[in-house]
Amino acid sequence: MGVHAVTGSAGGIGGAIRSRIEGEGHKVIGVDVRDAEVIADLGTAAGRQAAVDEVDRAAGDALDGLVVAAGIGGSTGAPSSLVARVNYFGAVALLDGLRPLLERGASPAAVAIASNSATAAPFEDPTLVDLLLAGDEDGAAAHADGQHGEAVYAQSKLALARAVRRRVPEWGAAGVRINAVSPGPVLTALTRQALEHPETGPLIREFPVPLGRWGEPEEIAAAVWFLLDGGWAHGSILYVDGGTDALLRPDTF
Repeated sequence: MGVHAVTGSAGGIGGAIRSRIEGEGHKVIGVDVRDAEVIADLGTAAGRQAAVDEVDRAAGDALDGLVVAAGIGGSTGAPSSLVARVNYFGAVALLDGLRPLLERGASPAAVAIASNSATAAPFEDPTLVDLLLAGDEDGAAAHADGQHGEAVYAQSKLALARAVRRRVPEWGAAGVRINAVSPGPVLTALTRQALEHPETGPLIREFPVPLGRWGEPEEIAAAVWFLLDGGWAHGSILYVDGGTDALLRPDTF
């Protein structure tokens, strides 16, 4: 039996990921603001460090897998700066903070939950993504608060996907695989909340999905498990979006 940690484990996608890992016979240490083994606020540096410390204590000698799924949608009413803090800084802090524990695991791997909105939502100004990747949290937060939450959500997920790719050489040398899953619209409470927003709701409903339906949390969990469960995938961004990315960017891969 392996030991895995999942952030956002009380949410729709995070909860499905937790259930899938447990269904495969492994122990899960959940991290969330409620209903989890580790209660932590990933919107603050102190909360992230507390989460790392608590997972370290709960895991014991090693961690076999890590999924950073915690995130805030852009239409939740939360400040845009908080979207950036949780979705990007909360994710990379747990990835980097728990890598030493992963290095002692059996066939260890980490998976980040990105989003196909990172490439589907057009934006011309790279400033926020650059600030995120540079680790300038205060600068990124200030810049984010001047933008709509959905735009910040997409940019935070783009930065997260790039952060995964940039870690490939060092993580590979340490024997830890790292990948990301980029879902399209998935039927979760977060999506339903976005659908009720007067601006983003109509846009989401018009979002093109070649398969003609939205995803289920369990389908994202299956993709995450594929990337966790051994293999040679390292540095991959796996789109699980019903074909939207291929539709919008047919010649980019």
